[in-house]
Amino acid sequence: MLAPRALRSLLCALSCAWWLHTGTASRLKTAALPIQSEREPLPSKVLAGCSFGGRFYSLEDTWHPDLGEPFGVMHCVQCHCEPQKSRRGKVSGKVNCRNIKQDCPNLDCDDSVLLPGQCCRTCPKGSDGKQQADSMLDSFEYFHEKGKEDDLHKSYNDRSYLSSEDTGLGESRTDFVALLTGVTDSWLPSSSGVARVRLSLTRTTLTFSVTYQRIGRPTKIAILDSDGTPAFEYKVPRGQADMICGVWKNLAKPLLRQLQSEQMRISMTTSTGRREEVVGKIIKHRALFAETFSSMLTSEEENAGMGGIAMLTLSDSENNLHFILILQGLIRHKDKEPVLVPIRVQLVYRQHVLREIRANITSNDPDFAEVLTDLNSRELFWLSRGQLEIAVAAEGQDPRQISGFITGRKSCDAIQSVMSSGDALIPGKTGGVGSAIFNLHDNGTLEYQVQVAGLTSDVVGLTIELKPRRRNKRSVLYDLTAEYSKAAGRAVGSWSRLEARHIHMLLQNELFINVATAHNQEGELRGQIKALPYSGLEVPRHELPTPLAGHFVSPPVRTGASGHAWVSVDKQCHLHYEIIVAGLSKADDLTVNAHLHGLAEIGELDDSSTSHKRLLTGFYGSQAQGVLKDMSVELLQHLDQGTAFIQVSTKMNPQGEIRGRVHVPNTCKLGAPAEVEEAEFDDIFLNDPEELKKDPNTCFFENQHHAHGSRWTPSYNKCFTCSCQKRTVICDPVICPELTCSRTIQPEDKCCPVCDESREPKDMKALETLEEHLEGCYFEGDQKMHAPGTTWHPFVPPFGYIKCAVCTCKGSTGEVHCEKVTCPVLTCNHPVRRSPSDCCKECPEEERTPAGLELSDMMQADGPRYCKFGKNFYQNSDSWHPWVPLVGEMKCINCWCDHGVTKCQRKQCPVLTCSNITRTESSCCPECGDQKEQADLMTKTPGKRRTWRQ
Repeated sequence: MLAPRALRSLLCALSCAWWLHTGTASRLKTAALPIQSEREPLPSKVLAGCSFGGRFYSLEDTWHPDLGEPFGVMHCVQCHCEPQKSRRGKVSGKVNCRNIKQDCPNLDCDDSVLLPGQCCRTCPKGSDGKQQADSMLDSFEYFHEKGKEDDLHKSYNDRSYLSSEDTGLGESRTDFVALLTGVTDSWLPSSSGVARVRLSLTRTTLTFSVTYQRIGRPTKIAILDSDGTPAFEYKVPRGQADMICGVWKNLAKPLLRQLQSEQMRISMTTSTGRREEVVGKIIKHRALFAETFSSMLTSEEENAGMGGIAMLTLSDSENNLHFILILQGLIRHKDKEPVLVPIRVQLVYRQHVLREIRANITSNDPDFAEVLTDLNSRELFWLSRGQLEIAVAAEGQDPRQISGFITGRKSCDAIQSVMSSGDALIPGKTGGVGSAIFNLHDNGTLEYQVQVAGLTSDVVGLTIELKPRRRNKRSVLYDLTAEYSKAAGRAVGSWSRLEARHIHMLLQNELFINVATAHNQEGELRGQIKALPYSGLEVPRHELPTPLAGHFVSPPVRTGASGHAWVSVDKQCHLHYEIIVAGLSKADDLTVNAHLHGLAEIGELDDSSTSHKRLLTGFYGSQAQGVLKDMSVELLQHLDQGTAFIQVSTKMNPQGEIRGRVHVPNTCKLGAPAEVEEAEFDDIFLNDPEELKKDPNTCFFENQHHAHGSRWTPSYNKCFTCSCQKRTVICDPVICPELTCSRTIQPEDKCCPVCDESREPKDMKALETLEEHLEGCYFEGDQKMHAPGTTWHPFVPPFGYIKCAVCTCKGSTGEVHCEKVTCPVLTCNHPVRRSPSDCCKECPEEERTPAGLELSDMMQADGPRYCKFGKNFYQNSDSWHPWVPLVGEMKCINCWCDHGVTKCQRKQCPVLTCSNITRTESSCCPECGDQKEQADLMTKTPGKRRTWRQ
């Protein structure tokens, strides 16, 4: 049986978007795991502290959370009750939990043991070795998972200081990195080029940002599976800047598993002049989330086939520069046994060596981490200007060197900010809005564009600031007021005196922009400057977005929320949109959903007309994005004329919380139908392979180019249908409809069987012949002609075949009629879906009961009897190992779904009679130490240097 209060408290303390104050946990309606609700005991009204798992802890107390059976005490998780002062000066506590396993010392003994009740392994008594801290780990302490708050008190408005992870879409995001260098095991000359690819996986979408040096303009990027076969190919569009941005959508589960287990590689090739190729492995890395500076290391040699990348960051409080090197090709050692290779790392300014570090690394694991302590003011200045160079040389018989300049971290993410009155230091509801975008250059210059609207009075201050350390003590970094134009409501300029510390804080989402007005001297609007992850949508992020405010709603709404939106119309007259919202007051919504929950729509400004309005999306969180394809003629014209709007409605303001006027010039005068005509016209010349290659939206699949929007049957399987969607190939299995005829045949050139008309009764066949339309029906979804009277499941890109609908070709008119499948009423307790693609559920054979046997069975809906555990859903009889934040997957505990109820049990261990009991990390049960020593003697291998990848 689970301990609901402790487990719920741990999940809330680790994954909620804001730290729960004392007593607020009792107001949660839905637990994070499928456990029964239970009221939290209120803490003492006299003493300040923290309530966690049904217990009260005083300020500064630390403890290991006890989640109850079968999870037990989490010895590797330490919770701390941190004091916190509210705006009124009242002191309360907040719970902060962190994983302490990574703080365990590195031991120099080979027979370390894990004692019961301990998190860290220890050397057995009597061992000559003593515990020594891993100096590299200690020096690289920044990359530990630790809270962002440290010793700073939150301001009087806590919500404006949530990290980007807290205010995101609530989806897990995994970052990867790949170092690409020239191939050295080929008879062709190797390339001297080096590229770095940063990848981010959200659900089944993988976005990537590519930077490169010493190689020509790439023309193709391919992601290779574990067998070396291209799983995805991306044709690099012409005219892009030095940064290449792309997206791979709808990754299949087998490829997702390969990506997560680091079995995939990425290749980049050029076609101009001499063909070059660079290749590298896609890996996870713990340093990616903290990286704020980076360097790409290249060699001056021709056909070098080697390179490296450096990921760097500054300490939070000291001027220490932490870095990790990933090297490839620098050390060439052909023997299977690893050897130690001496290397020299130098920090250089204009060929003058400022710092030097010498170390030994192993040939089979050439990653290296170190820290440069106490950078002086000149070194920090050169760092901010991109003038410091890091050089790595392998010493010995075959000396080689690679080097590169250190700059701010580069990616396709957009640095932006939404300023709202709800996020002001003194929160308000003015209905105003502020929007800003930023661009950081290699020389440390920060370009900015800021716009404000709907303010209560004139702007008297526009500043970039730090988080205030105490009330009425704002920390201003840069004053933009002189650049502000009252007439335009904008400020455009650049900040060339950005310090290295400021660059670090900017890229860590730790800076804010504040708008002060005559009536609100401390600030009427405020927003956090943070990176918006690249989405792959065709929206102009380099331009100021459309501001969204309650001031623009008719009639105006005095709200604390505001937002901005990027909107564009592509050549196919599809609308791309990306909406960011901030400042929605959590107090306005009495439910536990503290995030924005609303509807985004687009329409014309004339409220008297309701015919030309389209719902974009319903969304939770702080942002919404997508593509709207079937636009009406009127809406496209309003977009072109600037008389359209985007509006976000919420539960509190269903008629509109914030709104903004949208102007997107376009040539879609004929509306969406023009897309079909344009595609038909393009087909005349896009059949030419050379013309297809020039189109940036073309897909390359099975050694052939396919135009965007085209659909075809792949050669590898005639029972699949593939489509090209903006350089992305999506293949779906053909789903055959059920036939009602008595006899069927299987044509050789078809995937699905058809009715054998020769076997049908002559009178019925004659009747059908009279009604047939000889030309049949053309269905736009699969772009195929269908014979009169045939039925099929519609193919709707990019979703594939919709099995819950059936289309029929009406022979008399040649029209296609589609209708939704109606599921039958089920009479069993536990219906099942026999195949994941099935639309309706069925009763299992063993549970089929006569109709009308029980009234409760007759009223059984066709809904799932599933279990929810954390953020995952499981079908009946599914089993899994639970995942706990900061601890990970608990393989010693098995959970299963029993008709909607989650049950968990720890693996049963035998009773041991020995006195020397130990536990290994890979084992669920303790073992006798004597038996373990005998097994170790048979399998003991030399220790390996600790790797920095996880």
